[in-house]
Amino acid sequence: LADALEATPDTAVQQLQVLPEAERELLLNTWNATQQAYPSNWCVHQLFEAQVERTPDATALVYEDQTFSYAQLNAQANRLAHQLIELGVKPDVRVAICMQRSAALVVGLLAILKAGGAYVPLDPSYPGERLVHILADAGPNMVLVDAAGRAALGEAALASCTVLDPATLPALPDTNPSVAGLTA
Repeated sequence: LADALEATPDTAVQQLQVLPEAERELLLNTWNATQQAYPSNWCVHQLFEAQVERTPDATALVYEDQTFSYAQLNAQANRLAHQLIELGVKPDVRVAICMQRSAALVVGLLAILKAGGAYVPLDPSYPGERLVHILADAGPNMVLVDAAGRAALGEAALASCTVLDPATLPALPDTNPSVAGLTA
């Protein structure tokens, strides 16, 4: 940069080349060439299930001292997805999720997608009034919460909803659910 400033003192700083061309090519193009072909007619959860089939024992999620393989994460999400389906979640039904970052949050999001639902993310660190407004506006009839989410929303806001905690999984099948009418 100093050499460029000395060689062309009238050039605006934002127009100067800071990196050598080879390093610039490496950083901007070579390392960013991440495009991959994938089946565009598959849903996100189906892509995840395909990865489970390829590498069931590979690590899929690490959170604090917890480690989940693809097979373990998929099985947990499937149990919750079957419960959501039993409770009426189908394609495009909104399900709110208000939880702190955790493995259960990932299980909940994946389960909602597997059931065909559309998730409504609610951050428990937001002010309670804002969360209640978003919840009323989105109108989900089901909410996945942990203790922080329950405290943030308050019992009054949750009174008209079915409330589930993704950390407490039902004794349902851990097979991939099949949802009719669910498309990418």
